[in-house]
Amino acid sequence: MLSQLARLSTEADGRYATAEELQFLKDYFQSLNHRMSAYKKLQASEKEIIKQVEAQMQSLDPSLFRRGSQDVTAKWRVDALRVLRHSAAALLINDTERLRDRLLLWFQTILGAFQARNSSAVTYDVMKKVLKQYLTAEEVSLFFPILDINRTVLGK
Repeated sequence: MLSQLARLSTEADGRYATAEELQFLKDYFQSLNHRMSAYKKLQASEKEIIKQVEAQMQSLDPSLFRRGSQDVTAKWRVDALRVLRHSAAALLINDTERLRDRLLLWFQTILGAFQARNSSAVTYDVMKKVLKQYLTAEEVSLFFPILDINRTVLGK
């Protein structure tokens, strides 16, 4: 939304915005209650969500948390929590562009350097399964596209 507001401010400079240009605001306010509800649920349950994702990933393939002989589980937890929090913020303000530009593109480079992109792809696939236990269908429809962006940018 912040990116859209900034773009609108530039594009409508010196004139009134058209109804089409303002539609994103109308859409945002119609979804605000679901966004706030999902955000609060994510905030309240983040540690349990990450714990469940980790457990399911461990059962799928324990090597996802290894880089050679090194156990990177603790690092994965910190990174997964960071991305979840930023994703929740993107959900709340409806600004995936900001998420992508301010976190994901930078983090993509880091993951590539550590050859961790495969575990990232699995993380967001598993996270979707886990989050279905926490979010309503309406909240899922708002949040899962953000997880898809995370998977696309950070995964293989």
